[in-house]
Amino acid sequence: MKLAERLAALAAGVDQGTYQPALFSLADAWDRRKVEELVAAGQVREVHDRYVDQLTELCVTRSPKQRLRGAALDEAVRAALGDGPPEERGTWVHYPWSGRLVHVLGEADYRDLRFSRNRYKITPDEQAELRNKRIGVVGLSVGQASAVTLALEGVGGLLRLADFDELALSNMNRLRAGVHEIGVHKCVIAARAIAEIDPFLRVEVSRTGVTEENVEAFLTEGGKLDLLIEECDDLYTKVFLRERARAHGIPVLMETNDRGMLDVERFDREPDRPVLHSLLRGLSAAELKGLTQAQKVAIVLRILGPDALKGRLGASLLEVEETTTSWPQLASGTMLGGAVSTDAARRVLLGELTRSGRYFVDLDAIVKDGREAEVQVDAALEEAFARKPLPPPEAPPLARPADKRTVTREDVRRLVGFGVLAPSGGNAQPWRFVAKGGRVRCKVSPDGGRTLNDYQHAASFVALGAAVENMVLAAPAMGLSAEVALAPEARDPLAACDVVFRVDDASYAVDPLCAVLGARCTNRKLGTGAPLSDRAAAGLVEAAEARGGKLLLVTDRAAIAEVGEILGQADRMMFLSRKHNEEMGAELRWTEEEILRTRDGLDVLTLDVAASDLAAVRLATTWKAVEFAAKMGGGGALVKSARRSLGSSSAVGLVVFPGTASRSYFEGGRALERVWLEATARGIAIQPWSAMLYLFARLERGGGKGLEPKVRERLGELRQQFLRVFDVPAGHAEILLFRLSKAEPPTARSLRKPVEDVLSFA
Repeated sequence: MKLAERLAALAAGVDQGTYQPALFSLADAWDRRKVEELVAAGQVREVHDRYVDQLTELCVTRSPKQRLRGAALDEAVRAALGDGPPEERGTWVHYPWSGRLVHVLGEADYRDLRFSRNRYKITPDEQAELRNKRIGVVGLSVGQASAVTLALEGVGGLLRLADFDELALSNMNRLRAGVHEIGVHKCVIAARAIAEIDPFLRVEVSRTGVTEENVEAFLTEGGKLDLLIEECDDLYTKVFLRERARAHGIPVLMETNDRGMLDVERFDREPDRPVLHSLLRGLSAAELKGLTQAQKVAIVLRILGPDALKGRLGASLLEVEETTTSWPQLASGTMLGGAVSTDAARRVLLGELTRSGRYFVDLDAIVKDGREAEVQVDAALEEAFARKPLPPPEAPPLARPADKRTVTREDVRRLVGFGVLAPSGGNAQPWRFVAKGGRVRCKVSPDGGRTLNDYQHAASFVALGAAVENMVLAAPAMGLSAEVALAPEARDPLAACDVVFRVDDASYAVDPLCAVLGARCTNRKLGTGAPLSDRAAAGLVEAAEARGGKLLLVTDRAAIAEVGEILGQADRMMFLSRKHNEEMGAELRWTEEEILRTRDGLDVLTLDVAASDLAAVRLATTWKAVEFAAKMGGGGALVKSARRSLGSSSAVGLVVFPGTASRSYFEGGRALERVWLEATARGIAIQPWSAMLYLFARLERGGGKGLEPKVRERLGELRQQFLRVFDVPAGHAEILLFRLSKAEPPTARSLRKPVEDVLSFA
């Protein structure tokens, strides 16, 4: 046989029409026999078996927290494989047109792994919903990019393709195909490409395109389409398809390959909507048959709009059937169209893009000289990376002239200066002081504390109590007596006490804790995990008891780890709740200018995280960044910080005080401050964790008012876990939860407002 004859015979034997792969399980005897027959018949020319690699990746993907590697990963893969031979696991896919036999994961695992990188762009529930959708694509030139991109992204469980034409070499300026596919039907080329991406995706083709005879079947067979993507050139078919889609309530998308123009027609929501946005002024499909080229150009211009005249497409319309056979299209426009139509299709099918309209993703207009976008930098974050800590707040001098026989305004300023060194939730400094002579009224500021995390101003009263304790400790060192008169005026529920300072001849013992008033601070650095000595523990307990409080200490490592889990879950809950997230974000100070201007809130450097982790803090306290994670139930990374911090701790402490009224929280604050100062004197670092306690109070005593339902539910669960660790006496206020550790000094300390901002004289 001559070479030409042999080549012709081989060419005649090429499969030009098959597009559906065959799926087999070698664990099934019938399937195994069919594969043996394919091999014997020479229909298997290549075998690709990377099943174990896929299974390995699946194990890693399903256990991201464990970071499986080495022996642990090998064990996970062995467990996933089970006892049978690997070739009997998963699915073998035979592609008749190429002779390839490919071993892949089973359908559910295949989808899980293939779409694992969609997660957080498309939720698993959304992916499952999209898998149930039926999409028709008409016109497989521009439509090929749409169909393949839909398959790549997992938009649609059934793709129904229609075109009447075969691939020509002139199509290959925009269609992804090989020269060996010239003469193959465009639908077949697209269907094969989809099958090689996802062999489990259902694909149906109509090689005759959509006609009057098959349009109903195309749109409704087996259940009507959920979406139609129309990309055909024929004007009659464009309008005819829309008329029938409108009759069935099927939305239509069209991307034109010109200026990124996308049309959305929601016939499912607007059953009487004119086709193509009324641009054809009442022309029906029947009236578009048999048009001359000049008439077609007029119709195309009406569809595209007057801006089409300004570009190269406008000029080309005059040359159709003169110097060109059709209007031009480019691969870049086709690929862009595939992306735009897929993105729009996904959002239409998920109920996000609900309105009809026309949109432009015009690269010529967006990407051109003079339209360069400003390169933006998060200046606050960049400054936080680079800046040095500000000097810490200083304690006022204790010495005062002995000949001063009355309490002066300067004395009061100094005493309040010691008071404001006290801790407060989020460094809110929710206190106000009004002095008249030596009597100082101490009040909670009505707008100075947190909101959700300050139920009935309880946390603010704790902070005020700590401030008063500082003042009482400082007074003897200044040669003054201090008397605390509680509840001075029932008409003012925000007033906690009057502190009366006097100069007299008595000699007052100075409490050793006075020496560390200026050194007390929050220290969030990781500790060594060294155990708390019995002597230190006893000293802390005695400090709380000196003011009528009680310190509950947890030193067991397993119990500390459980507290870390509780706190981590509480943090996750709060970061993923919009109200809490915004409140926490408002507490942070990122720039030196902001810190010096407000002198409240938390300098982010006091968080003592690595510079690289500051970006994570920025993300976690920006609601727009975490909103989607909240919807998906994500945020596992937010738990890690608490686990790590508690894991490095020596103990966890909880100060409680009898009663739950404002007075109890105020007195509890005094007890807390003594515990904190005692820890400071012993070189023990304290990091408070206060928000959760006050949410518990809001839940139990306020019915959870102001909390989102999901927060109330999760709080209830965490409360039960918490009470299994801490035996809180009935009827006691929970003042502050904190971790104790041996750690290096903190990098930075938060500033305080000037005394003049919180003190006034009557």
